[in-house]
Amino acid sequence: MRGTVYLVGAGPGAPDLLTLKAARLLAEADIVFYDALVNPAIVEMARGAKKVAVGKRCGRHSSAQRFINKRLVDASVNHRRVVRLKGGDPMLFGRAQEEIDALAAAGVPFEVVPGITSALSAAADLGVSLTRRGVARSASFVTPRSGEGESPGHWIQAVLATDTSAIYMGLGEAASISAALIDAGKSARTPVVIVENASLPNSRRVAGTLGDLPDMAAQGFDGPALILLGEVYRELISLESMHHERVSA
Repeated sequence: MRGTVYLVGAGPGAPDLLTLKAARLLAEADIVFYDALVNPAIVEMARGAKKVAVGKRCGRHSSAQRFINKRLVDASVNHRRVVRLKGGDPMLFGRAQEEIDALAAAGVPFEVVPGITSALSAAADLGVSLTRRGVARSASFVTPRSGEGESPGHWIQAVLATDTSAIYMGLGEAASISAALIDAGKSARTPVVIVENASLPNSRRVAGTLGDLPDMAAQGFDGPALILLGEVYRELISLESMHHERVSA
C-alpha cells in the first residue's frame, strides 16, 4: 500500500495563517519535504516527522525538480503521510503540476491543501484592496521567470490588460521588468510597491513608480519580496513622498 502525499501550502510566512488542515497534517506527518522560503517555525510544527530541505531559490543551490518528484514517489513506499510543504499556495507558481503528474503516473495517492498566496497577504499588510472599488476591477498574478527551454509566456500582456498586478519572483529582474512594461506602453508613472516578508513582524514596503523600480529593488531586500503595480497604490506613493519630505526637513 502506498502512503498519501499531501501538497500543502505554507502560506506567506506567518505560522498562524496556516489552514487548520495544514497544521493537522504537519502534526501527523511522517516525513516533510519543505521549500527554502518556508518559515522554519512552520517546519518545526512537524515535531515527529523527518524533515528534508528541497528548497528552490533563485541564484542558490537547489534540488532539481525531477529529483524532488522521485523523492516524493519513493517516500510514499515507506511513509503513510508524506507532506510536501510549499510557500504560499501550491497551485500558484509552486511547480505543483510537475509533482502531481509524477505522483499520478506512479499511482501514488495525493491531495492538495491550499494556502494563502503572498499577493493576498501583501494586500492585507498594505491595507489596500487589489480590486479597490472605483479604481480596479481586475487583478493578475504573473511572473517573468521561465525555466530552461520554456516560453516566457504572456505576462506583459496580462499586466497591461489588468488594473492591478502582482509580479512574483521578479525582484532580480526589476530593470528588465520596468523597461519591458514601459516599452509596451505602461506609463513610467504607474504606482509600484515592493512588499518584503509579507505577514511577518519584519514586513517592509517601498513605494514608488514603474520608472523607479530598478532603484527601488536595489534597496537591500533579502527576504521574499513581491512587486505590486497599479493605480490602487497612488495614495501610498503620496504618503511616502510626504514622509521623505518630513525626514529631509
